[in-house]
Amino acid sequence: MTAAQKFPTFDFRHQHLLGIEELSADEISLLLDRSDHYAEFNRTDVRAPQILKGRTVINLFFENSTRTRTSFELAAVRLGADVINMTVEHSSIKKGESLLDTALTLNAMHPNVLICRHPESGAVKLLSQKVRCVVMNGGDGAHEHPTQALLDAVTIRRRKGRLQGLIVAICGDVMHSRVARSNIYLLQTMGARVRVIGPPTLVPGTMEQLGVEVFHDMESGLKDVDIVMMLRLQLERMQGSYVPSEREYFRYFGLDKQKLSSAREDALIMHPGPMNRGVEIDSEVADDIGRSAIQEQVEMGVAVRMACLEVLTCNLPILETR
Repeated sequence: MTAAQKFPTFDFRHQHLLGIEELSADEISLLLDRSDHYAEFNRTDVRAPQILKGRTVINLFFENSTRTRTSFELAAVRLGADVINMTVEHSSIKKGESLLDTALTLNAMHPNVLICRHPESGAVKLLSQKVRCVVMNGGDGAHEHPTQALLDAVTIRRRKGRLQGLIVAICGDVMHSRVARSNIYLLQTMGARVRVIGPPTLVPGTMEQLGVEVFHDMESGLKDVDIVMMLRLQLERMQGSYVPSEREYFRYFGLDKQKLSSAREDALIMHPGPMNRGVEIDSEVADDIGRSAIQEQVEMGVAVRMACLEVLTCNLPILETR
């Protein structure tokens, strides 16, 4: 039986997944629906359809990652793929090989899917123009992190039943956050109202041009919100002094019970991880079983990446399955 006979196809017009900004509401809904499907699948002992059997997925990460790389790897393995993890620290890339030379090397390996994380915005898009396979963006600079936004959205939708009409506050280091940008694009496309909250030094002046409301005070910014999405303080990307100290940052912009009291009583608490406890979020809030969805975000990451792999590979040349 061929894969075409056994597995569904999807109306998805993109060869790659480079960002959320280029997706329509229908395309986002398709990925969220398939993510829901795999989320339920992953909670059973039933083996997932081996739609990637005979195909090769390469994880090429120029930045360290635990959650994202492991989640992509697990998603691909569950769908039957052969997975190769390229460690940049021990590769020719570290020795000075250019990104374009890397693309030529990868083409010679004939992979079916390349998942790339890179510290420079636009690097993954450039790579997608030079390789002959599906490319998925695992995060590029401060540009986008599409699968993180999708897993955040499916987590919210499963908890709240919808995205449209919700008020979502994205709080903290918006300046350096690709997660913030992807979430802003997705949430607004799906009809949510978005606020960003942070110190003036960490909120770009262009935010209002994206149609979001900007606040520099947590209590006023969190008033009546449905979702509180905290961001990691990305000190490694900061050149110069953006905050006086971590202690001062937590005092004014760290999420604790007092600040959270401004939000709705059933407001959902989220964080893309890794968390800096006592800097961005208090442990009492992060570990609140009734309101925190942080562990569920991790779980949904695998389901979302399975869904993206499925949808993006549905138009690849069909392989015979045995």
